Amino acid sequence: MLVHSRGARWAVWAVFLVLFLPLFALPLLVVLAASFATHWSGVLPSGFTGANYRAATRGEALQALTTSLLTALTASALALTAGTWAALAAAAVKARYRRVLDAVFVLPVAVPSVVVGLATLVAFSQPPFLLNGTRWIVITAHTVLVTAFAYQSVSAATDRLDPAYEQAAASLGASPARVLWRVKLPLLLPSLTAAAGLCFALSMGELSATMMLYPPDWTPLPVLIYASTDRGALFTGSAIAVVLMAATLLVLLAVSRIRTRASYR
Repeated sequence: MLVHSRGARWAVWAVFLVLFLPLFALPLLVVLAASFATHWSGVLPSGFTGANYRAATRGEALQALTTSLLTALTASALALTAGTWAALAAAAVKARYRRVLDAVFVLPVAVPSVVVGLATLVAFSQPPFLLNGTRWIVITAHTVLVTAFAYQSVSAATDRLDPAYEQAAASLGASPARVLWRVKLPLLLPSLTAAAGLCFALSMGELSATMMLYPPDWTPLPVLIYASTDRGALFTGSAIAVVLMAATLLVLLAVSRIRTRASYR
């Protein structure tokens, strides 16, 4: 912390707690409390029960969790592949072409996600790319939305790479493909895992575009949460939301461990 006096440090911590608790921690704690509640009386929910979690981990909710995990994992893998390829290509082109690539990949996050959903629906509702009504239109929209973050993360890491490693490998007779697979990508591995975790988390929570695209047999968990709260099942929806948070955090924890190991290789 760049504050040296004791009083100033306490003041900074006090401001942090004043801002953090009501804006970030308190809403999540209320959702957690509501997930165990049976009714809402007064300021906070009350009445302890575990029935909400039984509903949130069975039947339709369990299927929706599986759908969200498969969608997020597939979209993250596709986005990481496309974003890494584009970032490596951008590092090798002239500055004016790189600006064009930056604009192309950032555009989906510069507009509302519902616009991306509508564009995906229009683009893939007619042959030869007829994806409407299938799981693939949802995965495609998620991939488009999160690829920008993969591209930006890997592009920033590529700019920080020391070219001496590649030059040394090339001077020893390594082909460009071998330099890429044995030198460049291992050096980028911490950034690749960080980008994968970010893409996964964003895909798990995506709702706006998904609402326009999902078929009845491919309902992600955020859609089910919205539907539950919309029909008045607030406490069950809160339990499903906690399940969504827990699943996302577990995957991010696994990705973080992989990233830590990659950083110390």
